Amino acid sequence: MAKKVLIVYAHQSSGSFNAAAKNAAVEVLTAQGCTVDVSDLYAMSFKATATAEDIKGEVKNAENFCYLEESKLAWEQGKLSDDIMKEQSKLTEADLIIFQFPMYWFSVPAILKGWIDRVLTNGFAFSQEKRYSQGIFKDKKAMLSFTTGSLESMFSPTGINGDMNVTLWPLQNGILHYCGFQVLAPQIFWAPSSAVAEDRKSMLESWRTRLQGLLEEKPLSFISLDCFDEKAFQLKPEVHEKHASKEFGLTVGIHLNKPLPPHSQMKAGC
Repeated sequence: MAKKVLIVYAHQSSGSFNAAAKNAAVEVLTAQGCTVDVSDLYAMSFKATATAEDIKGEVKNAENFCYLEESKLAWEQGKLSDDIMKEQSKLTEADLIIFQFPMYWFSVPAILKGWIDRVLTNGFAFSQEKRYSQGIFKDKKAMLSFTTGSLESMFSPTGINGDMNVTLWPLQNGILHYCGFQVLAPQIFWAPSSAVAEDRKSMLESWRTRLQGLLEEKPLSFISLDCFDEKAFQLKPEVHEKHASKEFGLTVGIHLNKPLPPHSQMKAGC
């Protein structure tokens, strides 16, 4: 069965490296028989702020407005704004979601963060019962594909920006894995703006090569929800004991006061 891919694209310029990376993904995946949809957030003038305007009709509690609760209720009643419902429909149909963007302030651009805040609503994308390894989107894959302004060496354990694995943890664990996605290793284009033309071309060729087998890739490893107790969500004693003698922690965030597992947010199988 042909796969459906959604690319959530956040860059202002059609002449950018990010645009070239997005176009390469569309071309290669379409050639493989995939149906590829692109949400070009800047072209769409996508609203970045999560407000009561996202809900049709009256809200439940206007005096003490809570977006988490109000958006869940609106989703249940089919009262979310049209732009949100359209993006949720695209996401529901997709087997793979690629987020293509330039890294801003060690994170995503505001317009993409707005897409995350508004589209991944409570109930639709997660719930108290359905999150992490038991999440709503556990049968879907997602990945980050982005450019940096800094060199790769600057995002190392000894670099001034710190370990890229630490930078990626809130995005890949706290958003994608939280919603249940199988998270593929990120595609990182290191400082293309300061690279020579030949190196930029090589970056895109490497991306094209990876895209050929992207749908068959194994996801990154995260700790199963079953490894935590159901009350305080602490690691179960037997799990903690099992890893007590290990050299590295379990993950970047759940490190057990041990050295971080190297490359765990950048390479599958680590």
